[in-house]
Amino acid sequence: MALLGIDLGGTKLASAIFSEDGNLIHKETLALDKRTGKDVGQLITEQVTSFIKKGRTEGKNINAVGISVPGIAHPGTGTTWVPNIEGWEDYPLLDEVKQVCGNIPVTIDSDRACYILGEVWKGNANGCRDAIFLSVGTGIGAGILINGEILRGSNDIAGCIGWMALQRPYSEKYKSCGCFEYYASGEGIAKVAKSDLIDNEGYDGQLRQKDFDTLTSRDVFDAFEQSDALAVSIIKQCVEFWGMAVANLVSLFNPEKIIFGGGVFGPALHLLPEIYKEAGKWSQPVGISQVTLTGSSLKGDAGVYGAGFMALKSIS
Repeated sequence: MALLGIDLGGTKLASAIFSEDGNLIHKETLALDKRTGKDVGQLITEQVTSFIKKGRTEGKNINAVGISVPGIAHPGTGTTWVPNIEGWEDYPLLDEVKQVCGNIPVTIDSDRACYILGEVWKGNANGCRDAIFLSVGTGIGAGILINGEILRGSNDIAGCIGWMALQRPYSEKYKSCGCFEYYASGEGIAKVAKSDLIDNEGYDGQLRQKDFDTLTSRDVFDAFEQSDALAVSIIKQCVEFWGMAVANLVSLFNPEKIIFGGGVFGPALHLLPEIYKEAGKWSQPVGISQVTLTGSSLKGDAGVYGAGFMALKSIS
């Protein structure tokens, strides 16, 4: 038996063949190269077609396909909402992929769900029944596993915690991405840094030497590691937000583990002890004493592993 996992991100597409016990057989990653709309759909169907053919020629017929998307997958219609890809407000991805798969079953789910499923299958949530994958990259989302099942909500929007309210009063700047994501995502860190550079005219540190328009969270972390005062202030604020989010997740869901992944964790992984300490100020005290904070063992492959596991679950 062979399984095909597809992980669509905001800038790239990862595709991998897995054995039924989770061994990675072959993987390819392609850049989206600013594709939008049907061009992204075509790239996915081309990869699916290519991998099905590859499997046949190597004696590893694909038995099921799983696809992870960075947004919402509507199981009733097979359409997807992906905010970072133009033209994917209600995209008929399932129908397009089924046309090239024939009788091979196809399942589509959110990247939030796939991240935690990947960790359950072959990562740091293996053996857990209650765990959360907190993904902090361009945006912020959470894959939530409760009693061994993905928590979805009435319209499969559960886990969109970038909109978690962690600051008052409300500001219109939170409308498009949410309060938590505004301050503590990769894009948010860069946004806050730019705002602080404008407000702190007397600051002449490391971040001032960077090109303002192309400033990234990576630049802020690099400056943080050099003890740059502005960068230290920005990352300290992020630790507070990440800690409050952990406290809320612990108090609501009492997980065994919270697994941090995404591009920011990464460079922020060594901050987990500080995040745990901050969370302890806010959290239900018994719950925080029982939870473990850890990084993703699958790193950038959590989504594609989760898609593979989802494919397995669809036929087992």
